[in-house]
Amino acid sequence: MDHTRQPLAALAGRSVAVIGGSRYFGRLLVTELCAAGAEVTVVNRGSAPPPQGVTHARADRDDEAALHAALGERRFDAVVDQVCYTPRQAAVAARVFAGRTARYVMTSTVEVYAELGRPHGPTLTEDAVDLAAVRIRPELPWHEPDFLDRHYGEGKRQAEAVLQAAFASADSTFTSVRTAHVLGDGDFTGRLAHYTERIAARRPILVHPDPQPASFVHAPEIARFLAWTAAAEFTGPVNAAGQGTLTARELALAIDPAAIVEVGAPASPFSFERAYAMDTTRAETLGFRFSRTADLLPDLLSGPAALPDQLPGPAALPGVLPVPAALPDLPAGRSGADARHTDLARQKA
Repeated sequence: MDHTRQPLAALAGRSVAVIGGSRYFGRLLVTELCAAGAEVTVVNRGSAPPPQGVTHARADRDDEAALHAALGERRFDAVVDQVCYTPRQAAVAARVFAGRTARYVMTSTVEVYAELGRPHGPTLTEDAVDLAAVRIRPELPWHEPDFLDRHYGEGKRQAEAVLQAAFASADSTFTSVRTAHVLGDGDFTGRLAHYTERIAARRPILVHPDPQPASFVHAPEIARFLAWTAAAEFTGPVNAAGQGTLTARELALAIDPAAIVEVGAPASPFSFERAYAMDTTRAETLGFRFSRTADLLPDLLSGPAALPDQLPGPAALPGVLPVPAALPDLPAGRSGADARHTDLARQKA
């Protein structure tokens, strides 16, 4: 029995806007919403055509006037924001969608816990981050790609805090979905292909001296969970991750028990010095049970995401960007291994 169907069925006939929704699991989300019978509008710059039957509101989400113009008088039962990375973007969204929607869902990330994670640390729960205590810093140079890449988790954390405060005082509900590292076909980042290509060539997978466990989630499942969340009524943050964790070493050996794994630099994608294991008790209590990550690996490893031709250029691989000094009162940027996927994650929508 698929226990997620009942909430998804509630989407039939509802109007849902997806900000982003043109790539990777954002596109899967749009497909999931349409399959559930929702009337879907995608709000983006039009880098890719929307699926048939989906309304397109063309606008840059950073341009408040353009958003108002593109949306006109439209109202929505729910909004799912796939591409909110900074407190500035969150503030624009709060102003534009106040009074336009009964529910606002922000796609967030495990990276909001970045400064909390530590070697052999506890499983991360939602209450580890107190959004009411987060200092909002809109004056920082969030528009600079390098800055945002270095402070990706901080930007997401501040965005969550802005939206929670804004919608707490409005006639609507807000939740942030903190996603684990997403694996699946359509992953153009080349992270899984990095493993399969090197293993096939009998080249070593380089890891930290003590690579820590991390949570993962399958792209179709996070898309389904986001749609499920849009149909629900609960508020506050919720973790979204498959059951079980993997270290970089375990991932390599799952691909091939004879894989060569060595300590070295730059460390491979998904090799972390701190633990990123997420607790999903809240999601399960609300009624959604995620699949076991280990059960998904065989299909993932035989799919397009694992093919060497999915590898990005050298500039997109880990360890190529220096880590700047910490700004005053702002958590330091992450090391190359911890930050490796975030300069690409902003393209996931």
